[in-house]
Formats: sequence, C-alpha cells, structure tokens
Amino acid sequence: MSTTSHSTVMLRRNVKHIARNPTSVFNAVLMPIVIMLMFVYMMGDAFDVGVDYIDYATPGLMLLAVCYGLGAAATSVNSDMTKGIINRFKVMDVSRGAVLTGHVVASVLTNLIAIAALVGVAFALGFSPAASFLDWLGVLGILLLLAFAAGWLTVALGLAAKSPETAGMASVPLVMLPFFSSAIVPADKMGPGLREFAEYQPFTPIIETVRGLLDGTPDGTDAIVAIAWCAGIALVGYLWARSTFTKRA
Repeated sequence: MSTTSHSTVMLRRNVKHIARNPTSVFNAVLMPIVIMLMFVYMMGDAFDVGVDYIDYATPGLMLLAVCYGLGAAATSVNSDMTKGIINRFKVMDVSRGAVLTGHVVASVLTNLIAIAALVGVAFALGFSPAASFLDWLGVLGILLLLAFAAGWLTVALGLAAKSPETAGMASVPLVMLPFFSSAIVPADKMGPGLREFAEYQPFTPIIETVRGLLDGTPDGTDAIVAIAWCAGIALVGYLWARSTFTKRA
C-alpha cells in the first residue's frame, strides 16, 4: 500500500475511535460556546471595542475552538505510543508518517466541527460579518492552516509525554494562549508587559487576520505574519514529532 493509502486507513481508524468516544468532541465543541456565552452575555458590555462585542470576539473564539480540541489529540497519540499500538503498526510495515498524519487530520476535522458549531451560535447571537465569499474562503484557509500547525505540534507533545495524562496537560498552554492575545480585548487596552506579549505572540496576528477578513477589510501584513507563524509551528511540530516517533517507536 502507498503512504496515502496508509494515511487514509489511519484516519478512518482515528475517526472511528472519536465516534466511539464522542465526549472529546463534545467538550471541544461545547467549551468554546460556553466561553462565548459567558463573555458576550456576562462581560460583553464591560469591553469598549468600538463594535458589537459578538463581532469582535467571534474571530478569537474561533481560534479558541481549535485549541480546545488539542488535548484529546495529544492523549490519543500518546495512548497509541504507550500501549504499544504504534509498535504493532511498525511490525506491519505501516508508514510512520501515515500513523502521525492520521492523528493530525482527525484533529483538523474535529476542529472544523467545533468552529462550525461556534459560528452557528455566533449568528444566533447577532454576529453580522461584512465578509464576501472570498473573504470567507480566506478565513477558512487561515483556520485550516492553524489547525494543521497546531495538530502537528500537539502530536509532538503527545509523543514526548510519558503518559496519556501528562499528554493532555501538555496542551494546556496552547488552550490558554488565546486569552493572552487580542481574542477577548484589544491588546492596546492591556497593561504594560502583557500588552507587549499579546502583540508579539503568534495568535494575535492570526486573530487579526481572521477579524479583518470577517470585517471585509483584510490586512496583508497581518496575513503574511499569520501564515509565517503557522508555517513555522507546523514545521517545528512535524520535525519534532518525526524525531520523537523514531526514538520511541
């Protein structure tokens, strides 16, 4: 079988595992929606962002939806490693790239479900983007690129962890990072130190790119920085995952 065929088989296997344990998908979908309801209804009036808060917050919460699905992916890949399943695949001459790619693609699909659910709730709450069809395609492209990059980094973290429990905890910084960006409030309204961190961390240019596209006013500079961050994270995650897989399998 070719590497592509192996990857398809591994993806089908991971999707079946997710279907048998929908709790992880439910959590990945539910938590961003709960956070959206909390910020929009409980604290939205406290933030002066110049537009309806639902329009401001939705782009950042889309990224949060990507991050909330990462813990399950890290736990899954670590479980395969620690239980010896990956070694069985190695004996069967299954491509190592296919094993890892299956986890990444399954993670991306979970993220897309979570984002779709979040956007649906946002529209019900009054979300009114000015994006054209091409702008929406740009949003989808940026989010897919982020999900792909975060997926590889999460797989690397899962492989490096010693147990499924620590693998799940390893993704917590990725879940928290959007809160220290421009996702919830503009970076220029933050205090010294935190403001600089928010401005220069990877999620802020990605959020601002999505926000600009949804507003119908895309910023090319933000887009270039966002794509560069996603590409860099994907490359680091891929190389780290392959190296760790080779050492441990």
